[in-house]
Amino acid sequence: VTMLRFLINRLMLLVPVFFGVTLVAFGFIRVLPGDPVEVLAGERGLSTERHAELLAQLGFDKPIWQQYLNYLTDILHGDLGTSLITNRPVVEEFFELFPATAELGVCAIFFALIIGAPAGIIAAIKRGSWVDQGIMSISLTGYSMPIFWWGLLLIILFSNTLHLTPVSGRLSFLFDVPPVTGFMLIDTLLSDEEGSFLNALHHLVLPSIVLGTIPLAVIARQTRSAMLEVLSEDYVRTARAKGLSTFRIIGVHALRNAMITVVTVIGLQVAVLLAGAILTETIFGWPGIGKWIIFSVFSRDYFAVQGGLLLIATSIMIVNLIVDLLYGLINPRILHQKSKS
Repeated sequence: VTMLRFLINRLMLLVPVFFGVTLVAFGFIRVLPGDPVEVLAGERGLSTERHAELLAQLGFDKPIWQQYLNYLTDILHGDLGTSLITNRPVVEEFFELFPATAELGVCAIFFALIIGAPAGIIAAIKRGSWVDQGIMSISLTGYSMPIFWWGLLLIILFSNTLHLTPVSGRLSFLFDVPPVTGFMLIDTLLSDEEGSFLNALHHLVLPSIVLGTIPLAVIARQTRSAMLEVLSEDYVRTARAKGLSTFRIIGVHALRNAMITVVTVIGLQVAVLLAGAILTETIFGWPGIGKWIIFSVFSRDYFAVQGGLLLIATSIMIVNLIVDLLYGLINPRILHQKSKS
């Protein structure tokens, strides 16, 4: 009952946020330079009459408030418009490319978590030592690293110089893997192409490291802060006084409460991952949402940009809702307090 009440409260809070996102997405494309009608016309040019006719066809001749109401109506019917470039529904294009971005994002956050969380724990245990200072210095460097520069540097080192990793793409041209789920790692496992899974995994290494570097640094620093706070609590000192081992104190008593902060950070990093994916996918030629958004902006594909922004923001809201629900699994008392508020 508590979980259901909490879920209903959070869903109600998402409603005004969602409408705020629609306003941002609607307004964003209207401040972009250029004319959507000219995009449709290409280099052919248009007469004044034909220009006005196309404006009316796209709905840009109506008052701005009416355009927004029509936009909301279309959204509620599941229609985010049609791409001006490909003439395909925006929703169809988005979900066709989304698995590539999701796969990259999951691998990046996994990389960040398995390195960042242990590094933060070690830094907290070794507080003030050269180990602590070294980990925090490296995490600060990773957080400050520009993604485009870091990506190009790794490509030059590991792909061009050492020839250890592919430069771009999701899979080598030597393999012909039919798309089933859109997730290359899953599709290669389902296929009969021997060696295709390892090849897909090989292609994921560099993009995942580049995209996961900033979340890794944030997770390491926040885990350290959370662990230091928990280790100073009375119950931890009591556990030490009882003679419990350091492993039990850290693993059972301290880590569970510190994980609340870590889960929060992971949820917040989803937005960072999606923003970073735009640069990462462009650098590595990764056929995902980020590269699609960049192409749509430069092509003045207004409906693709508008729909893409709305779907990305909705994805972030869903992930943050899941993070809130995870609080209850980690510490049910927090869930009970939030359901009352």
